[in-house]
Amino acid sequence: MAYNPREDRWDRGNPLGRPLTAPLSSTRVHNLIIAIDGPAASGKSTTARLVADRLGYVYIDSGAMYRAAALRAIRLHVCLENRERLGRVAEDAEIGLENGGRGAVTLDGEDVTEAIRAPEVTAASSIMSTVPAVRRALVRRQREIGESVDSVVEGRDIGTVVFPDADLKIYLVASIEERARRRHAELAARGTEADLDAIAREIEERDRRDSTRTDSPLRRADDAVLVDTTGLSIAEQVDKVVSLAIARGARAEERGGASEH
Repeated sequence: MAYNPREDRWDRGNPLGRPLTAPLSSTRVHNLIIAIDGPAASGKSTTARLVADRLGYVYIDSGAMYRAAALRAIRLHVCLENRERLGRVAEDAEIGLENGGRGAVTLDGEDVTEAIRAPEVTAASSIMSTVPAVRRALVRRQREIGESVDSVVEGRDIGTVVFPDADLKIYLVASIEERARRRHAELAARGTEADLDAIAREIEERDRRDSTRTDSPLRRADDAVLVDTTGLSIAEQVDKVVSLAIARGARAEERGGASEH
């Protein structure tokens, strides 16, 4: 597997199991890995995806990878306490992030974009993310992509473990109330009923589990820029991160004769 910058695509499939194509854009920022970390529902995924769109980068959703591995474990009826088997499940999973991370999430050739957002998968992925063998398997795949092409990578240990030398590290936070409201709205949009107070409790528990796990605990990197997204619109969050990328020396290069926007 290798990234082909001339064709702007992966040759012979990417390390996630399916061809990963970075879309062409009128502008492209080179030589940067942007790491976006933070607790659950702090706005990481949406912000990271839109920043990648603005800069013409590949978007690596590490959370989707853990969710896909968790869905595979559920389908195989693997006990979530069997850490050895969970490691093999993650190692053998063919996880695809289509269209430069902007399209479907696939698992063993099946589109599981919606399936991985089910509450039971969310709960299982939280447990799997504490298993060292699972983390090793998925971190290796994340690094294979990020070291080959300009990337925006989001997760909980990107700036501290996966890419400790990332050019720009962002740590997003928001109040528990704001994060619960966002998760509730996301579930409602998918037609899933949920209690707002219960979601807040689940987020608090997820924070506790993520920050106290032995392997790669959730924490802000010493050199990460703290961005509190409470009360901010998505556009404001994206503008902040893009501005920071430019301030870190990012270059915008015109692509294919198209004008910059």
